[in-house]
Order: sequence, then structure tokens, then C-alpha cells
Amino acid sequence: MADDVIEQLVKSFLTTEQMQYSFAFQGGEPTLMGIDFFRRVVALQKKYGRDGQNVGNSIQTNGTLITEELAKLFAEYHFLAGVSLDGPAEIHNVYRKYANGRGTHADVMKGLANLRSQKAEFNVLTLVHKANVRKAAEVYGYLCDNGFHFQQYIECVEFDKGGRLMPFAISGLEWGDFLCGLYDEWIKGDTRRVSIRLFDSIVLKLVDGVSNCCQMDNDCRQYFVVEHNGDVYPCDFFVQPELSLGNIMIDSWQSFLGSNRYVEFGKRKRTLNRQCEECEYLRLCAGDCPKHRYFTAIDPRQVSELCAGWKQFYNHTLAGFEKLAQEVRRERA
Repeated sequence: MADDVIEQLVKSFLTTEQMQYSFAFQGGEPTLMGIDFFRRVVALQKKYGRDGQNVGNSIQTNGTLITEELAKLFAEYHFLAGVSLDGPAEIHNVYRKYANGRGTHADVMKGLANLRSQKAEFNVLTLVHKANVRKAAEVYGYLCDNGFHFQQYIECVEFDKGGRLMPFAISGLEWGDFLCGLYDEWIKGDTRRVSIRLFDSIVLKLVDGVSNCCQMDNDCRQYFVVEHNGDVYPCDFFVQPELSLGNIMIDSWQSFLGSNRYVEFGKRKRTLNRQCEECEYLRLCAGDCPKHRYFTAIDPRQVSELCAGWKQFYNHTLAGFEKLAQEVRRERA
């Protein structure tokens, strides 16, 4: 992203009225921009920020380029780093390799150590794919043994051009088995020690009726994606020409919010299959992420590829989550 684009992005966004101003840097691999890029970002936020504004930054990274110096900057300016780690080396390195074939696990662990030594905030994001989908207990135990108590698990669901799952992607039943295995390890005694984002979100939904992750909400208008050239899209899974909302160099944030494309994109989440409408878990699943319901933008009424897994998971765990929700309500009272 060129200097004039990042400056316009920061300047224009900080003139809008928000309770919280959140910038999330993703890629590719955003740390390839180098530390000076993030210094410029912070300088621009200071330049254009107003008194009383609460500005937050996060970054999603593979962790291989997090030096001690970069970790120090993240700590100083309270960046939250999400670092991809798929388990121990023999699992992580199956898919996460350099171009020369060498696994990245050792370098990721160095990056995490730098974040920890500088007291920078981070969590670990584990992609669930063919190499670890049958190893929930092993992966969870490994993360906990290394003191990584803020965890997020992301399902790997990718389709080829014919709509078939890619070889590294997981099926719905595999996802259900993984989540049930993960829950069984966590519920033993870690509910107040280990934060698993999905599990936290379920309890929050049961207690307050709030969806704090987009896949559990009924509307996909959660954030904007700004590409390197300033083009704006409604979701990083749907950066498609027909969903372009404009460009920050010439258009306003208000125009993006009011765009018919943006409104219609948000509505598609509620265009459900009858099977979904009649499902007892719809209040939690909300039909799942649209990218799992169809591999193109053609028919949002398809059932999620992960539907069977979500049903298995909620059937296995919902009573336990309801019990946790009751505990939270009692503590609040």
C-alpha cells in the first residue's frame, strides 16, 4: 500500500464518527511491509486523531518476520497480533513451508517468543485442515503446554472451480469431530483459564444475545476491506469485481455504507435454505459464513458445507455452554 493510500485511509476513517476505530492489517503477509510502514501508520494515526478517539490496531501474521524490534513497536502501541500456528512442528510444517520446502515452525516460535519477551499482546490462530483435523487433543495440549491461552480455530474450507473441496480442506463431519474433541479437552477444567474465541462467542450469545463474530450474526456488514490501491470491498472472502464499493481515494465512507451493493451483500446472510430456517441451532449458527454456503455468489440458499459438523457440535456441547452461561448470570447478579 503506497504512502498516499495509507494516509488517505487513516485520515478519512478518523474523520468518521465511531465508538472505536479499528485497523486490522492482513495480507498476504503484512510484516513484509517492514517496521517503517507500521511506524508511518502510527504517526498518521497520531497526526489525524482527535482527542478522545480510541484507536486500535491488530495484525494477522504468519509470525516468521516478527523481530524483537517489531514486537517492541507492537507492544508500545498496543497492537494485537494474531499469529498462525497449526500445532507442533510435524503438523504445522505439513502446509506452512517456505518456497524452498523448509518448514516455518521454528521461526514462528521465535516470533512468538519475541512478542512474549516484549509483553506484546497476541493470540494464536490455528487453521484446521487435513493435517490436524483428527488431532484436536494433541493440538490443544501443545498450545496450552506452551502457554498460549488465547486461541482461535479457523476451519479450512476451500473449493476448486467445480465446487469440490480442495484436498487440504475439511468436511463438515471432520469439523464436528474436531470441535467436539476440542470442547471435551477444554471443559475438563480450562473454561476460566483458556480463551477459545468460538466458545467465548457462544457463551456471550447465550448470556447477552450479542454476536461478536460475523459468522454468528445475521448480517455480513461487519467491516470494510481496503486493498493496496484503495479499492474497497465488503468482506475479505468476497473481493470480487462485482462487489467493489469504490475507492477511498475518490469516494467517502458514507457512500460505502449507503451503497446498494453493500446493503444487498449484508442481506444475503439472511437468505436461507428451509432446512436452516427450521433448525434448532439457527440462533447460534445463523446459517454459517456465506463462503461455506456456496463457492460463488450465485445461490446463497445452499446449506453450509459444515452444516452436519455444526449440528454435531451443538448437539454435543450446548447443554454445557448453557450451564456456563448460567454461571456468568449468577456471578453478574
